[in-house]
Amino acid sequence: MPPIKVRQFEPADRLAVIDVWSQAGLIRPVNDPHRDIDRKLAIDPEGLLVAVDGETVIGVVMVGYEGHRGWINYLGVLPGRQKEGAGKALVEAAIDLVRERGGSKINLQVLKKNQGVVQFYERLGFVEDPVLSMGLRLIQD
Repeated sequence: MPPIKVRQFEPADRLAVIDVWSQAGLIRPVNDPHRDIDRKLAIDPEGLLVAVDGETVIGVVMVGYEGHRGWINYLGVLPGRQKEGAGKALVEAAIDLVRERGGSKINLQVLKKNQGVVQFYERLGFVEDPVLSMGLRLIQD
């Protein structure tokens, strides 16, 4: 079995990426995943990464960096392919990308009640910051 590889998103990956997000439970009614992909590609196509097993997309992450710190968004792995290293490979690729761009820290948000995901990130060295996350929705998809 070939190793899982991480590469940049390609246009032919679109439906597979949305399928990963859907199966991983990451799609919300307020976000159109097609528009989210389009928005990302318009400003930072290098920050949309996929994990592949051969030619099959099994995971995805959207990486952000605004000049101060980086962000991990929309990280998902197909449920049947979790615990095989794709999630870790995507996180490592995100960290490398932010580090290459000059970032000194990378953040992410996860629901506290999602303990499996919290533990996944803790195993990778992430710690809870003493901050309150706030948001303001600007676009209704």
